[in-house]
Amino acid sequence: MPDKNDLYATVLAVLAIALWTTFTGRYTAKRRPTSDFLLASRTMGSRWNAAAVSGEYLSAASFLGIAGLVCKGGLDALWYPVGFTAGYLTLLLFVAAPLRRSGAYTLPDFAEVRLGSVGLRQVCSIFLVIIGWLYLIPQLRGAGLALHAVTAAPEWVGAAVVMVIVTVNVYAGWAHSITTVQALQYWIKLTALAVPVCILFLYYAGQHQRFEHALTASAPPSFAQATDVTPDHDVLLQVTEPIRVTVIRTPDGHPTNATMLLTPGENPVRKGTTLHFDAGSRVPVISGAVVNNDTWLHPLSYGRHPLLATYSLIVALTLGTMGLPQILGRYYTDPDGRAARQTTQLVLIQLGVFYLFAVVSGWLARFYLPRLLADGNTDAALLLLPRAMLGGWPALVLGALVMAGAFAAFVSVATGLVVSIAGVLYTDVLPGWFQGIRAATMTAWSVPLAFVLAVSSLDLAQSVGLAFAVAASSFCPLLVLGIWWRGLTDVGAAAGILVGGGVAFAAVLPAAAGVLPPGWQALLAQPAVFTVPLAFLVMVLVSRQTKDRVPPDASPMLLRLHAPDQLGLAQDRKLDHLRVQVGTLAVTSFQMGRTFAGTFSRMGRGRHRR
Repeated sequence: MPDKNDLYATVLAVLAIALWTTFTGRYTAKRRPTSDFLLASRTMGSRWNAAAVSGEYLSAASFLGIAGLVCKGGLDALWYPVGFTAGYLTLLLFVAAPLRRSGAYTLPDFAEVRLGSVGLRQVCSIFLVIIGWLYLIPQLRGAGLALHAVTAAPEWVGAAVVMVIVTVNVYAGWAHSITTVQALQYWIKLTALAVPVCILFLYYAGQHQRFEHALTASAPPSFAQATDVTPDHDVLLQVTEPIRVTVIRTPDGHPTNATMLLTPGENPVRKGTTLHFDAGSRVPVISGAVVNNDTWLHPLSYGRHPLLATYSLIVALTLGTMGLPQILGRYYTDPDGRAARQTTQLVLIQLGVFYLFAVVSGWLARFYLPRLLADGNTDAALLLLPRAMLGGWPALVLGALVMAGAFAAFVSVATGLVVSIAGVLYTDVLPGWFQGIRAATMTAWSVPLAFVLAVSSLDLAQSVGLAFAVAASSFCPLLVLGIWWRGLTDVGAAAGILVGGGVAFAAVLPAAAGVLPPGWQALLAQPAVFTVPLAFLVMVLVSRQTKDRVPPDASPMLLRLHAPDQLGLAQDRKLDHLRVQVGTLAVTSFQMGRTFAGTFSRMGRGRHRR
């Protein structure tokens, strides 16, 4: 059972984030035309917009998942923060400024502006929703895991809390308020991660002799004190030498004191079984984790296809960022292409600083939370680290700060995703199906919320990697070829998206559903190394076979994308037909939701006008 003080601190932290998010959104939702809400008035500046991009990008995988993966996988896990950050480097080099000059709000907008095809826009819209849902699932799962780890509440509770906050946030304001909230949330997340990690690292430095040679030993970590481990899902425990443990409780809840011998290899342990380990016992680790500490320090040292999996992960993360639905729309709030580049440069710095602390927290968890390696809940490492290291009121304060940062991560990313998905569902994928944007918003988060209970036990960062793989295999080729190659046609682009993105989605879906056989993990859970080249190849070959469909304005369009901003060739899409005044601060959230429903109804009728 959780400690009551921990429970109270967690509830206060979540309430503080919920109230702060809601009131900040309402306060900044000033009386503005709808176009200003969509563009955030282009008054945010590169620094503020970079913080908003970072706040929207740093998801559950970043805040909790990186620490868990480092604790579990060692140096191999460092490719995740490297890839998450390097994705913005490719965005900076190939996409950011030209995309801003195109005047497109979203990827479907860009496809229609560049290639003049409503059909291609529909294809892009469908994949945008798929990627958004894949990316939203780990956010909801992370919220459920966070509350469950600290309060023992059912996992669906955390997911439901996040969606309630997101829905209120969306109805309280639009892009201007969301931009402001997300920019501030980046600094909240950085503070909530950096302050506890710095304090805990200083504490560790005072105990360094205790762990001086721990990571260089060719042996598993060990329990410093007697520990009970109760997995909340079925696990396979790996050991290299026999370990004798005591079974305190069976899965049906009956107490027992039977002795169990864990033999070398993999040993199945059912959900709800409580195992007692004496002080000094070696720690069995779940299947897929690094067993020995010295192996933990060496990359490419475990797994059936480590090199292939690593290459595929790098391709997915570095190329998938440009296909995330909630990120590219943020660049339209920059006034020009130069500001978009400056925003991306600042994002690279901000992400690098953040991930430094995330990696250190995973390293500390390897020392102080070895039981997570046995029960499989390594994603909870950062949440449980203060209590494991300090205890007392310092652990209570730091734990509440970490929980506040975690929910800021869940809320900020989920808000951007829900906004993107709801808008596309309402205007492109299912036009006329919803009576208002409120119904589309509910659909945008209800589908992944229903799926999250059946999602696999993949780590949060690995779950996010599935969305990156589909994004890299569909939208990356469209953006790169659409910006840099005159010969791209709408038929070629659609064929590449359907083949590359479709194959990637078919490959990652079994992993997301938890039915992927272990032997296929490296090939199917991360297929980008095959599907991205396939998408590029199909786009080029089909475009060459349909040269007659090259848009007549392809050359002027490419000139507009690449010409310096000083020439004034960039054009923004006309928004006069969208100018509808919204309510004042005194209007309730429900009334503002009705106002935005009317706004998006007009968008659905006028968005395809050229």
